[in-house]
Amino acid sequence: MRPIYVSFFFSVFTIFSMLSQEAIEIPPPEYIKTIQFRQNGENKNGVPLIEFGTRFEVNFDDIIGDEAFYYYKINYYNFDWTPTILSKNEYIEGLDNILIQDTENSLNSLQIYTHFKVQIPNQNTQALKKTGNYVFELYNDNEELVFSKKFIVFKKGATIQTEIERTRDFNFLNKKQIVQFSVDSNELLINPKKNLKVLVMQNNSLKTAITDLKSQYTIGNKFIYRYDKEASFWGGNEYWNFDNKDVRNATVNINRIELKDIYHNYLFGRPSRVKQIYTFFPDINGNFAVRNIDARNSDIEAEYVWLHFKLNVPRMNDKEVHIFGNFNNFSLDNSTLLAYDTQQRAYVGKRLFKQGFYNYKFVTKDKNGIVDENAICGNFDKTENEYVVIAYYRAPNSRNDSIIGIGSANSVNITN
Repeated sequence: MRPIYVSFFFSVFTIFSMLSQEAIEIPPPEYIKTIQFRQNGENKNGVPLIEFGTRFEVNFDDIIGDEAFYYYKINYYNFDWTPTILSKNEYIEGLDNILIQDTENSLNSLQIYTHFKVQIPNQNTQALKKTGNYVFELYNDNEELVFSKKFIVFKKGATIQTEIERTRDFNFLNKKQIVQFSVDSNELLINPKKNLKVLVMQNNSLKTAITDLKSQYTIGNKFIYRYDKEASFWGGNEYWNFDNKDVRNATVNINRIELKDIYHNYLFGRPSRVKQIYTFFPDINGNFAVRNIDARNSDIEAEYVWLHFKLNVPRMNDKEVHIFGNFNNFSLDNSTLLAYDTQQRAYVGKRLFKQGFYNYKFVTKDKNGIVDENAICGNFDKTENEYVVIAYYRAPNSRNDSIIGIGSANSVNITN
């Protein structure tokens, strides 16, 4: 009988371990490019925020261009991104694991690629029935996971008043921004210290999100959060940008253009901004937009271009330098890594981008894998950042974390 007991307890332990593991986004392979969540023609920045009951689309390119077969799945998660115990029919109306049939081959481009697009809801996946955390997963016809991407479905309800203030910590007066807010529920919340959770994000990034705040004061159904240190974010700096919507002509940030097998754009070298004064110029907080000024449909007519980057700083022997932005979901990999060129006395590198307008900056990564997003570009309390606060609530006897409200504020309105 012992082997049976061992097998039983091992199975229970395995299931428990799987349920307790936080979902991790799987980056795409090199041949999958330009993954976008779009709604009403707008590319969503960072973790996409989708309003409950509305339609959005997921699209990407396969630069092998052999019209491969891809299938998508959608899974639901708890507030902390651990797997839900809900069955799939409790959060999806219809089916997933569906073949993506909306495909088009590139037109008049030097780089061959196939563009894939799926709209949700559709005739198979008819609705997402819950608010909260989801993961979109793409599989090939061998049932291998190709990439995964988190997104959040929200519903407006509770009033969340949000304000951005300068930190009171004298060590970081000119470098940090703090988020203070209140959640005013229109219904009675049971045991809010346990059941009410909040997510605070800067520029829709989960990588630096704050998730462990509890309300400090309560007035009726209004829960007040007035933290300083615990709700602070580095101010960062505005992103640099390049725009190659006209691939044959250099713009203000492109030094020169070459045509080889495909187009190559060489950007002007950039300096460190850590010791420079803050200068405002508009950015889109790391986001991007695909566009070809000469195309009727940029999804299939935009070129793929090798962008050459240059950072004019001394060698950092104990750190890697990477380019950084939403063009690859703010991830660091071999395609974003720059190498130090002793002749140019600069970090240089290239990466393949689909033609358009892009925000980017340079970041460092140390030998322990710790990423410093502002080691090269600096931190300033005046930097324009978008902040979002999302309130989750798990009602008694409920088995999922629903979103009851969302609020936002921009640091251009920062106060003391």
